[in-house]
Amino acid sequence: MKTYNVGLIGAGFMAKAHSLAYAGMPMYFWPAPGLTHRKMVADVTEELAKDAAARLGYDEYTANWMDIINNPDIDIVDIVTPNDSHAEIAIAAAKAGKHIISEKPLARNAAEAKTMLDAVKEAGVKHMVAFNYRRTPAVALAKKYIEEGAIGKVLNFRGTYLQDWSVDPNSPLSWRFKKDIAGSGALGDIGTHVVDFARYLVGEISDVMAHTQTWVKERPIQTGGVDKLGTVKSAEDVPKGQVDVDDELMTLLKFENGAVGSIEATRNAHGRNNFLTFEIHGEKGSLIFNYERRDELQVFFADDPADRKGFRTVYTGPAHPYGEGLWPIPALGIGYGDTKIIEVYDFVKAIAEDTDVYPNFDDGYQICVISDAILQSAEKGEWVKVNKLAVTTP
Repeated sequence: MKTYNVGLIGAGFMAKAHSLAYAGMPMYFWPAPGLTHRKMVADVTEELAKDAAARLGYDEYTANWMDIINNPDIDIVDIVTPNDSHAEIAIAAAKAGKHIISEKPLARNAAEAKTMLDAVKEAGVKHMVAFNYRRTPAVALAKKYIEEGAIGKVLNFRGTYLQDWSVDPNSPLSWRFKKDIAGSGALGDIGTHVVDFARYLVGEISDVMAHTQTWVKERPIQTGGVDKLGTVKSAEDVPKGQVDVDDELMTLLKFENGAVGSIEATRNAHGRNNFLTFEIHGEKGSLIFNYERRDELQVFFADDPADRKGFRTVYTGPAHPYGEGLWPIPALGIGYGDTKIIEVYDFVKAIAEDTDVYPNFDDGYQICVISDAILQSAEKGEWVKVNKLAVTTP
């Protein structure tokens, strides 16, 4: 069983999730397709990197991410940095022959994502973009039902991702509110997860009609510290900077297969924590998922007898996707960390067996193409056709 050395670039809260996944993967999926060893971590200063190595279990640390790229012992480069650095790091890693997993969105825009896609294709390395929510067993089960024809031809997709962490105007101006770093706001940060669901479950999106809104126009300038998603508040009298990305988006969808749909995403919805949902209607039934109740999939099958029609709850467990590696009792509990462990399992398996893995940079690029079309539609106030990359997402 081969061991793959991991170089992690970035040490924020996503670094914790990814590092936990590397440690936990063989405990969940044994025999593992390969083992991972946390070799080196990079952060912006020596002090932060040293702390991250101790906290996350890495042998070595550095304040220069190129040390990871240039280290011949590193097999996997894991990118968990702000969006503006994804392309530079991924291109360098590809040229060095490293396999790459990058946090989402893949890049700030489609043009930037295309440079990353070209680099990994030319290098012939494995590549993955971390849309981990599709690894939730209930979501994979919905995919299974759709592919089996249990709900017939899909007619409609409705997806939401609602949060409230940025509703307070005194939440600092982190990089997530700056277009030059993030590329977009709620769209790239959370809306792309719903776009991934739509493509994964229904198919390619052909046209969009969108509206975006910025509710908080300026925020206190962040003078230091780590981005903590609204848990840190600033005083009202500190200097403020402009927010130049969207706080909220709504978009109508047309799919290439004739289905229609809608997506809503906001970080300004009081009372919503991680309200990531979809509702899918087909000719023979419906599926409903809510990540805040992630062990459950609500299903309705039109072929049920009339006296038994109604939504039923399927609690995911051993009989469902990834169930063999998780917990022995249905509804025992699936967590965010578990989805990252499944993600690492699929990635390492693809490396070890030399197979494709999804979602990869092809998918990440196409989602950036869709995101660009959404922003263009919002600016123009009209339907925009999505330019399609010829990729297949299983």
